[in-house]
Amino acid sequence: MASSPPESEPLIRLLWRAHNWFRAALTTAFEAEGDGATISAAHVTLLSQLPSEGVSIAELARRLGVSAPTAHQWVHELVALDVVTVESDPHSARSKRVLLTTAGVRRREETMQILAGLEATLAERVGADTVTALRAALEEPWGSPESAVADPSDLSTR
Repeated sequence: MASSPPESEPLIRLLWRAHNWFRAALTTAFEAEGDGATISAAHVTLLSQLPSEGVSIAELARRLGVSAPTAHQWVHELVALDVVTVESDPHSARSKRVLLTTAGVRRREETMQILAGLEATLAERVGADTVTALRAALEEPWGSPESAVADPSDLSTR
């Protein structure tokens, strides 16, 4: 009986594994600093999606793919760690904006340095050309997700 070739993993699973690799490495780096502040994997993910100009909790929830109450909980945990603050949104009386504190800006700078080191480590492990190609592919405009499935009947023939 002939065995079928192994099924290749979907790209989304590989991308998720890569995301988790970076997130776990960042969390480990923060723990190694030993400053007493516990930055969880969830916090790292939230901070990675927080733009410098700030954003509403509802928008953070959308970016993270979590419920608004979950995003709210994570934000308030980071408020307690003095990494972010929640302020009134000048553009909407009903909305609040999540912004980095001074300590949060320093943490982001540290994070960017750690990430640069992680990318260098990854380049040593899989090759600089591979990391450069990966970055180039991820920086390309992919178009909207909706346009990729505009005609679902086309997907089965690709």
